[in-house]
Amino acid sequence: MSVVVRFAPSPTGFLHIGSARTALFNWLFARRHGGLFRLRIEDTDRARSMAEAVAAIIDGLEWLGLSWDGEIVYQSARAARHAEIARQLLAAGRAYNCYCTPAELEMMRQKARAEKRSVRYDGTWRDRDPAQAPPGVPPAIRLKAPQHGSTTIRDKVQGDVTVANSELDDLIILRADGSPTYNLSVVVDDHDMAITHVIRGDDHLNNAFRQTQIYHALDWPIPEFAHVPLIHGPDGTKMSKRHGAVGIDAYRDLGYLPEAVCNYLLRLGWSHGDDEIISTEQAIAWFDLDAVGRAPARFDFAKLDNLSGHYIRVAADERLRDLVAQRLEKMLGQPLSETHRARLLRAMPELKLRPKTMAELAANALFLVTPRPIRADEKAARLLTSDSRRLLGALLQRLDRGAWQAAALEECIREFAAEYGLKLASIAQPLRAALTGSTASPGIFEVMEVLGREEALGRLADAANLTRQPDARVC
Repeated sequence: MSVVVRFAPSPTGFLHIGSARTALFNWLFARRHGGLFRLRIEDTDRARSMAEAVAAIIDGLEWLGLSWDGEIVYQSARAARHAEIARQLLAAGRAYNCYCTPAELEMMRQKARAEKRSVRYDGTWRDRDPAQAPPGVPPAIRLKAPQHGSTTIRDKVQGDVTVANSELDDLIILRADGSPTYNLSVVVDDHDMAITHVIRGDDHLNNAFRQTQIYHALDWPIPEFAHVPLIHGPDGTKMSKRHGAVGIDAYRDLGYLPEAVCNYLLRLGWSHGDDEIISTEQAIAWFDLDAVGRAPARFDFAKLDNLSGHYIRVAADERLRDLVAQRLEKMLGQPLSETHRARLLRAMPELKLRPKTMAELAANALFLVTPRPIRADEKAARLLTSDSRRLLGALLQRLDRGAWQAAALEECIREFAAEYGLKLASIAQPLRAALTGSTASPGIFEVMEVLGREEALGRLADAANLTRQPDARVC
């Protein structure tokens, strides 16, 4: 049997981090078995479905690299097919018309609560003669669910899970207004899309019992179920806004690379020995449902940060340059020049060694493209005393016509420090403050080379409050 799986989000908001993991597990399972990964938008709740949310889901999947097969299926466009199946069940005697009014249903609920029973439909119209139907009341169609025995889900993650049929009432499959209900729509769509495996969050496990009964009533083959435990926050509760970012778009905005997010989500509830850093190719080769755990996984931002740092370090410099440039242009409110982009690329091998996110990387690179005069932060400003400014002015005269490579610059500055009877740090610290506006940066001699002669000397002249002298002595 060929594997066909689906990711079926409801477009009522952003692409949740847990939904993204569900999509990832489905995508990997399909790719692992040479099958199909389908995308279905379950937009039957027209009041809550939003075009913006559909766009966010598609954008999030594309950013993560989870490409789907075939056209997107929109559940709302298939309402007529869902209603057709409900009426087939009615004609076959496996469903029935229910003429209960909303007021009668509310009375049933109140009675059940008063008697401390589970709130379930009591089967008023299950075996009643339709001729007794009140005039002018449009009926809903209810599934004639089995009343005895039990329904078992043979789940690929949870194992066998059984519920007594007495705990499941006759659910509505077609409302009185002619609109199909969720569980019927899902079964019909999964059948028509030839879905073989339903991989989703375990918050859908209760729906699986209802859906299994619909499959039985239709004599349709039942797909394999795999209900994956939800992602919890660091405090052990269900992941929510109080834990910080919960939408995939937020992780992109925070500066995580998509491969880092995928790698981290893969390890939330699935494992392959002690492997932590897992490439996409390895994930496809290794992933299967038998390694998915039954316990909820806890989200740990520190682990994500560590993975993110790794993926930044191994990413191509050109790619990082482009991503950083986009962020810097937003920060500066203007496009970068080719000189700035070239400067970023030259600095990237050193810049990418420490940051955990692209946001950090962009912040660390900002000094490379900031227009003069450079404004020093509080710590750096304390290094730019009147004495250090005079030293920088003297150093400026030495550097003005010297060779402009890191090694030559270091040699020149060391000689300058020795001549003044100073340690190298006494020069390097205010030099860094003047050139970067910070007390932390890549190696200062490499920074000088990347900035280039004119920019570096211009920044030093700004800090020393001097005008450059073109005929100054050189090293």
